[in-house]
Parts: sequence; structure tokens; C-alpha cells
Amino acid sequence: MPSARSENRAASFSPTRRGLLRGAGLTAGGLLIGMSLPPVARGQTAVSVPLVARLNAWLHIGRDDRITFLIDRSEMGQGAHTGLATLLAEELNVDPLKVIIRNAPADKAYRNVYMIKSMLSGGKAESLSGLPLWGLEQLGRLIGQQVTGGSTSIRGGFDSLRRAGAEARLRLVQAAAERWGVAPAECESADGMVRHPSSNRSLSYGALADAASALDVPDNVALKPRADWRLIGRHDRRVDTFEKINGAADFGLDVREPDQLFAAIRWAPAFGATLKSLDDKAALARPGVRAVVPLADGFAVVADNTWRAMQACDAVTAEWTRPEVDGGFDDAMLWRRLNSMVDTEGKEAHKAGDVDKALGAAATVISADYRLPFLAHATMEPMNATVRIGPDGVDVWAPTQAQTMAQKAAAAATGVSEDRVRIHTTYLGGGFGRRAEADFVAVAAAVAKAVTGKSVQVMWPREQDMRRDFYRPAALHRVKLGLDAQGRLVAWKHALASPSIMKRIFAAATWLGPDETAIEGCLDGTYAIPNTAVKYVAVDTPVPVGFWRSVGHSHSAFVKESLIDEAAHATKQDPLEYRLQLLASRPRHRRVLELAATKAGWASALNEGQGRGIALHESFGSIVAMVAQVAIRDGNLAIERITVAADAGTVVNPAIVKAQLSGGAIFGLTAALHGSITLKDAAVQEGNFDTYRMLQMADTPPVEVHLVDSDAPPGGIGEPGVPPVAPALTNAIFAASGKRLRALPVSL
Repeated sequence: MPSARSENRAASFSPTRRGLLRGAGLTAGGLLIGMSLPPVARGQTAVSVPLVARLNAWLHIGRDDRITFLIDRSEMGQGAHTGLATLLAEELNVDPLKVIIRNAPADKAYRNVYMIKSMLSGGKAESLSGLPLWGLEQLGRLIGQQVTGGSTSIRGGFDSLRRAGAEARLRLVQAAAERWGVAPAECESADGMVRHPSSNRSLSYGALADAASALDVPDNVALKPRADWRLIGRHDRRVDTFEKINGAADFGLDVREPDQLFAAIRWAPAFGATLKSLDDKAALARPGVRAVVPLADGFAVVADNTWRAMQACDAVTAEWTRPEVDGGFDDAMLWRRLNSMVDTEGKEAHKAGDVDKALGAAATVISADYRLPFLAHATMEPMNATVRIGPDGVDVWAPTQAQTMAQKAAAAATGVSEDRVRIHTTYLGGGFGRRAEADFVAVAAAVAKAVTGKSVQVMWPREQDMRRDFYRPAALHRVKLGLDAQGRLVAWKHALASPSIMKRIFAAATWLGPDETAIEGCLDGTYAIPNTAVKYVAVDTPVPVGFWRSVGHSHSAFVKESLIDEAAHATKQDPLEYRLQLLASRPRHRRVLELAATKAGWASALNEGQGRGIALHESFGSIVAMVAQVAIRDGNLAIERITVAADAGTVVNPAIVKAQLSGGAIFGLTAALHGSITLKDAAVQEGNFDTYRMLQMADTPPVEVHLVDSDAPPGGIGEPGVPPVAPALTNAIFAASGKRLRALPVSL
């Protein structure tokens, strides 16, 4: 079989057999199987075309032995392509590296209903049934988009991809058995071949593909028992490693089309400001500059290379209007606004027992405000997209997480119907939720429209990227805890005020209840607390907000796990033992917490100035505990070690899971230590990595990851490593110094 690679450009096609083969460049003939990710109904996850109405993934085995997997999940370093290929290959009995991954084009068939259900249910979709589940599914189909996010790739495809591989294998074996005149049970498959051991005959999958395609779909396809898995839980070789090493992988900024031009963006200096006028004479006189394109709140300079375009932006004289609302918005105004709103009525998110009565009877009451700032995504690859407008429609090459949104944005910007916009997804140089937006595609399309007939790559210089983001919402949490005379936690009253992501994206989802993306993780039932209440107050600001890696969990875990620590210390109890008492009915959580503590040497002695902190949080179907060990000497903080334990359910690729947990911890650590978007006159003050700092290699602690062996369904893994690290760190700082930190970033 040919050596395979992940091919991250894909032609547009209609989701039919003929359209697939023609548009995706697949060899005619062979075996084609469609599937739905996640399954649209239990027991029906893989079918043969032309039953295409709800299919969003395709497996094709060609006469040339090429195994091609067309899927709508974007690869941004999280290893989704490898994991999905592993699931197919497990049942198909092939090497995952032989599976060619191709990115699907934009199409409504690829809506990620699973993500919408999870998001709107606060991550509890799997526990729903009947009318509530049906309603969420219908809403998901109505508003769902083709998007990679919410740590849903493996969770959504675990059953259906295995079933598709099993169906293909059974049909190939049956085709071989019929050709040889033997029973299928006498045949076996391995390494892309079907063999008949007793007669020493064998045929490749490609040689059998046409015959297999003519066979009926098998009934009740049986999947391999866990004991027979060869790849799931063992395979760790990524399908994209080779092309990333040799430079063949195409990221957004690698796109090169004939006669391509390049553009750089310059945005208005404040949120709400617009372009009043510009003088572009000096810029147009510079070498290589082709055009200056005015935008509603900015402008773009088009040139024959990116550097010339960036330099020419400085030669444009622009006059801007002042924002009509909140023109003087700054950090002080932000916190005054949140503080004034957090005690207003808001929307009830959760209530159990009588929290006010329990607080009134409590022996000890802890009251605390926790503050978290706006955060930027700061992806390694700045925002960019390449667009060409021609007589046959619009082509967009983009590192996008959201293909149908990109398609809509390009259509609106160019005046072309959506069905004439073709989305070619490249690799993403980091996503973290930022590339689930489509603004960078809309801008590129608008610029390309002004330079008709040419491909134009529009890149946002780092400063423009940093100052025109959809930021992680700033948040103020106001919480009261009630402890009884024995130190038991009997009441938790929680109010949260922050800008709402869902109010911006889909306001109707917030009409009846709170923004689930804001309150997720505040109180998820992990700890046994009899009287609880959570409310959410949406607060408007001029700062645009959006999904940031782990979304609401990124701040709720910090608050929840810091307060559990406060309760433990207030009652002079060990923070680990205090948590374990609250987890009496949560064996999975206890096991994760105990594993982290054991591996970190929780009970071992420390020197003066050292401290350990622990935190536990569940998000996206995975349970993660972290222990941070720090040392504080002469007022300087050193993070000596991070120990991670996780129950991510059934693990497909262990090394990728460990890498994601380690990377998530470092991502969250960076935010906890340095992350803060500050404002003055409605303008972001940070511009590049000199002011929006990243964790340096010299300051990065060893991160040790341990996985709990679990047979639970797969959990998400791209995001759960982020939430627990901040509270583990600040709890460790308290243990070392006695200083309780209730605001981020860390300040000693």
C-alpha cells in the first residue's frame, strides 16, 4: 500500500457518490462508505451511499489500494486527524499511517450537532433523554455549524468511525470469500490484505474494493472487543508528522497561488471607532504597493509581498471617528461595571436546598470576590486567509475551525451565493477558539473583491491580531461559603458577572436561561454540598468576546478550587483530605485526585519557602487533577514541578493525550502568570509578546502526566488540561507564603 499523508487541501464537492469521487479527486470505483459523526441514531452509524442526507464523513478504498478518509474536523495540533484515523484503522486492520486524511469542504451536512448539544446543556447532553434531548438535537441542526471545537472530535466519532471500518472490513472479507468459494469465517484480514490461510491465497483491499462495493450493507456489524484492540490505547505515531518535518504541510500563510498578492491590515485604534478618511498617496508611491483598500473600521494595503504591505501601512494617514459609546472605557470602568452588576437579579443557573438559610445557620462564612481579566488567544500563526474571486465563484484558503461560517462570511463580503464559495482548509497554527470566528475570512474576501481576478493573502500583523480579537471574557465571581461547626461545607452561594459570548453569537439561546458557556464548571455537582445557588449576570462592554480554550471552565475552575482550598485552610484541614471527604460518592474523581497526589509526593516534607497546591476539575467529559510545587524566595516565584493525573475515559492515542494535557497546563500556566488584556480609552494596550508575555522555556517547569486506566467513553482532551493549573498554582503559592490570590494574573 502507498505511504499516506494528511492532505489538508480539499476540493469542493456535493455529498453524493459521483460528487465525492469527482470533487475530492478520488479514483473512480472502489468501496465508498458514508457515516455520521456523531451517529444520528444508535445502531446506524455507517451506511453505503447514496443515503447521504445526514452523512458527514467518508471512507473510500480505491482500486489502487489508497484508503482515503474525508472528514470535517480541522487539525490544529491537537491530533484529531491521527485519532480519527486510528479509530478507522483499528477495525479496518490497517496501519493508520496508510489512511490519507482529506479536509472536507464547507457543507451544511457537516454541522457539529454534538458540540451544540454539549454547549447548550452545560456539557450534560449525554445524561439527557426524551424531549430535552430531542429539543437540543433539533436546535443543533438549526443553528449548528461545521466547526471543530469543544473537544468533540474523538468523542463524536468514536463509535461511528469504528463501525465504518468494521463494515468495510466485513464486506472486503466477504468479497474475497465469494471469489475463492470459501466461507468468510475461513478468511482473515491484516495490513490491507485479506488472506485465506489454508490455501495461502491473498488479495489486497484495492483488488477487492469494486466487488465489496456491490455487496449489501452487513446487518448488526460487530465491533472488536476491547481485548482485541491493537491500536486504540497503543498507537502514537501521528499521521501528519512527516509532512510537518519536511515542510510539505500547508498552513494558512503557506498558501501560494499564481500571481498572488499580499495584504496587511491596520485596524481602528479603539473598539467602536470607524474610518473617517485616509490619505494613501505616500503608500501607493512605495515599491510593490498595488492598492489601499478602505474598510469600515480599518484599511488594508495590498502589495507584492507581505513585508512591503506591512511597511506601507505606516505611510497611510488615517483619520478615525471616536467611539459613540464607551469611548473612555478602561480597566477601572470595567471592574466598576462588573461590581455594580454582580448583585443584581441576573438569571438563576442552579439551585439546591436553601442556601440563604444554610448560610444564616453556618458556624463560619467565607465571603470572597475573584477577578479574572480579558485574555487574547495569541495563536502562533496570526490571523490570515487567501481569497480568489473568479468567474466560477470564490475560493478561500484558510486555517479555519468553522468552514460553514467562513463560507457565509465570504459570500456576504463578495455578494456571491454560498454555493459558489469553496472553502479549502489548511492546517491551523493554533486555534484555541479564535479560528472558530469568520471575521478574518470576511476581511480577506472584501480585500480580494477590490483586487478582482487576483488571489490575495490577507495577514494581520501581530499587533493588529492582538488588538482585534474575540477575547476570553473578564469575570467577577462573588461567592459565599457556609461551614458548619465540624468544618463541613454546607452552603455555596455564587454570583458571576461577565460579558456573554452566547449573547453575541446566538442571543436566543440566552432568553430563557443563563449563558451556559459562562457558568459551566461553577458548580457541576462534583463536590457534595447540600445547599447551593448559582446565578449569572450578563454585562455589556465594548470589548468583543469569544470562545477561548476551555471557555467558562478557564475561570470557574480557578474560583471553585481556590475556594475549596480556602475552606480547608479555614478549618485547618489538609486540602487533599478535605476534597476527598467531599468526593465520597465520586470514585472516578477520587481516583484521579489520589493519583495526582501520590505521584506528586503530596505527603513528603518540603523546605521553607516551598509549597504544594492541588486542584481537581472536570470538563468536556474528562477529569483532571493537578499538583503544583513552587518555591518563593526573596519575593521571587519559581514553579518547580507540575504533576497531572487524568481520567479521559478510553484513550485512543496515549502520547497525544499526554501531550495535550501537558500543553494545556503550560497554556493555562502562561495565562495565570502573565495573561491580561488591559484597556485605555476603549483600546487594547498590549500589542506583541513584549507586553503580552508567554511562558519562557527557562521558566517552564517539568510537567509529568499520568493517565488513569479507564473503560469509560472517551472524554475530550484538547481543553481539559487548562482549567486546573491556575488554582493548583495559587493554592501552592498560599501554602508557601500564606498569601491568598483571588485575582489573575499572579502578583506577589
